[in-house]
Amino acid sequence: MTPDTTGPREVRTPILSSEMATVPSDAQTANHPGRLLVVDDDENVTNMLRRALSFEGYTVATARDGAEALKKTLEFAPDLVVLDIMMPGIDGVEVARRLRAGDPQLAILMLTARDAAADQVIGLDAGADDYLVKPFTLEVLTARIRALLRRKEPSEAESLRFGDLTLDTGTRSARRGSREIALTTTEYELLLQFMRHPRQVLEKEQLTEKVWGYDFGGNYNVLEVYVRYLRQKLEAAGEPRLIHTLRGAGYVLREPAS
Repeated sequence: MTPDTTGPREVRTPILSSEMATVPSDAQTANHPGRLLVVDDDENVTNMLRRALSFEGYTVATARDGAEALKKTLEFAPDLVVLDIMMPGIDGVEVARRLRAGDPQLAILMLTARDAAADQVIGLDAGADDYLVKPFTLEVLTARIRALLRRKEPSEAESLRFGDLTLDTGTRSARRGSREIALTTTEYELLLQFMRHPRQVLEKEQLTEKVWGYDFGGNYNVLEVYVRYLRQKLEAAGEPRLIHTLRGAGYVLREPAS
């Protein structure tokens, strides 16, 4: 993991907090298996996370740089990629961009040593579903992984309609009139909340809990970025806005103003 080079050279950011959580028992780990690809240029980090996440019940592969990550994704077909941003060569942002272009449904959790909103938004704009600022505990990492993987679980298919907008929960695809709209997993989950609660004001805290599975603690950068993504896709052909902002309250799916 390459340190931040924007200022004086600093000690490498630890990936895990000193408040390391106790590793759960085997009985706890059997409930959430999945295939994970961990990408970091620090071999100590990838080895540590491979051991810890394997003990949690996951099948784990690792990659040491962006080029290897892209190759391993094709070979290993992970359900989720844990991706460090700061790497030599192809950095994590570019890897996320390429992975998202190849598979809109792939879950991507980005690791960053920077907690500035602008740096986080860069990762989200590249296609990450969520980000985690280092250092963090194993409990927090596995909670984020479980939340992202839950979105991939199949559910009973239904067709939801609001005006000229249709969402098919079987194919996880949307249409605005006759125009098809491709959605990432996170975009789908967010639009699903709006479609199931039309004309209702949805608070930011409520949306983040439903979509990401945890409380953002008042930092709603991720949500705001994904609302912007949805609006861009829903309005790409010049259609009127359906998702409206109510300042101080949240968001609402409602008919365009006449």
